Amino acid sequence: MNRTAFLSLIAATTLSALLPASVQAQSFPSKPIRLIVPYAPGGATDIIGRAAAAELSKTLGQPVNVENRPGAGGNLGAEQVARSTPDGYTLLVSPSSLHGITPFLYNKLPYDPNKDLAPVIVLGSFANVLVVNPEVKANSVKELIALIKSQPGKYTYASSGNGSTIHMSGEMFRSMLNLEITHVPYKGSAPALTDLIGGQVNIMFDNIPSAINQIRAGKLRALATTGPTRSNSLPDLPTMIESGLPGYVSTAWFGIAAPAGTPKEIIAKLNAEGQKATRSPEFIKRMNEQGYDIVGGSAEQMGSMIQEEVRRWGPVVKASGAKVD
Repeated sequence: MNRTAFLSLIAATTLSALLPASVQAQSFPSKPIRLIVPYAPGGATDIIGRAAAAELSKTLGQPVNVENRPGAGGNLGAEQVARSTPDGYTLLVSPSSLHGITPFLYNKLPYDPNKDLAPVIVLGSFANVLVVNPEVKANSVKELIALIKSQPGKYTYASSGNGSTIHMSGEMFRSMLNLEITHVPYKGSAPALTDLIGGQVNIMFDNIPSAINQIRAGKLRALATTGPTRSNSLPDLPTMIESGLPGYVSTAWFGIAAPAGTPKEIIAKLNAEGQKATRSPEFIKRMNEQGYDIVGGSAEQMGSMIQEEVRRWGPVVKASGAKVD
């Protein structure tokens, strides 16, 4: 075989290797898509995942079926997606905590959420809200701080579990002010809120969607929200920054991720259709009523947001000493 024929053969072989991925991307999607929610039904991740699935089913022209795969703090479902064929047909509703907290919380993980998953789009976000039992004699963050300092060790703060953004919001509050308060972890927000309303615990930084109805009903007193700006759902509440804690920002966001190695053309298609979904009036209305703010943006922007979560939460998790084996 002469040199020209050899080079032609190499070129043809390379082209044939590239064609399947290109053709696959052009025809994507040609069958239903699985959207894995790595937590139980009814939580914040599940709520936004199901709303997004409904919109994506319309824009993609194929059913997007939600499957709940709870366990191991979200890692069971996340690892399942990370190990799936990178063809765009198995996706993850990925919370920010999985990227910014999980890598520092677990001593050993069988996968790396920031290497084995590829960002697609951020759907929405929300801040947490600082709430207290109505019997706590504080009507502002300033008053709460003074109360805690006047009786070190007396007050407790609840969370939905070790390493959650709710826990880390409380830990950030404690460590910034060197407060003597005791963390009481629960298995989810619902039982934590029940005990907070009942007075078994005093303080909690809960997700706005799960606490907002209790606030509106007067069963909890809200003191501040934890975002960089005021929440659209609770616009009359000051932020922690406005309440005298410069630099205090704690938010949670929820995106869609795919297995690493998914063709960039498929990522681009999913992102484009995700953009349409997040601009849907029905999606926006539904999410705003639940306390979420719509985000959207490119896959690259989600990648930058992941890095910001790592920078924000790594030091906080390390300082807290929280670990899960």
